[in-house]
Amino acid sequence: MAAGMSGRLSGHNGHMNPSQPAERSVAGEQYGAAVLPRRRRSGLLTVIAAVTLALDLLSKIVVVMVLEGHPPVRLLGGALYLVVFRNSGAAFSLATGWTWLLSLIALGVVVVIVRLASRLRSIGWAVGLGLVLGGSLGNLVDRLLRGPGPLRGHVVDFLSLLAPDGSVWPVFNLADSAIVCGGAVLVVLAATGRDFDGTRSTRRSGGTGSGDPGQGDLR
Repeated sequence: MAAGMSGRLSGHNGHMNPSQPAERSVAGEQYGAAVLPRRRRSGLLTVIAAVTLALDLLSKIVVVMVLEGHPPVRLLGGALYLVVFRNSGAAFSLATGWTWLLSLIALGVVVVIVRLASRLRSIGWAVGLGLVLGGSLGNLVDRLLRGPGPLRGHVVDFLSLLAPDGSVWPVFNLADSAIVCGGAVLVVLAATGRDFDGTRSTRRSGGTGSGDPGQGDLR
């Protein structure tokens, strides 16, 4: 009888013990699946913002060094002109003269995006916010470091469409383009019910969407 009980106990222990590590392994995999995509999205946002900022700053430095004080450069048969223009307003020369207020707004945008980044699980939102963040930082650097002074610095614009003086379309820079493109991406995502956490809003998708983060990781 003792041998039988020992065998049953041994069999019982042999059945239960392996399941506990297996359960812990499955739980660990589920936890990892929930955390890793979030890190990837934040990293994607950071890379896009950094590349956008670097390209904007580099282009402005080169343009000021090479073109300032020289006639506009005609490209693509007159479809595009390179000309240095100092802008005290917002993107595309809007709100001229409100540089200090625009600087504070840009700082607020940067803070909001940075706070939101840790909860990002959507590739589309990471791309859109990365472009907006990089463009905002690019123009903010000009407003902080260029003359006439901090928060009042004039942004360097150098891209003019169809005319060398911005008469057809306001002169702009790469940061402006990134902000507009990023904003357009975010509008499309919001209009189609895709949330920044990777889920789809059932209210906008006719009740067929899902709030499952696993599905949201693909968006």
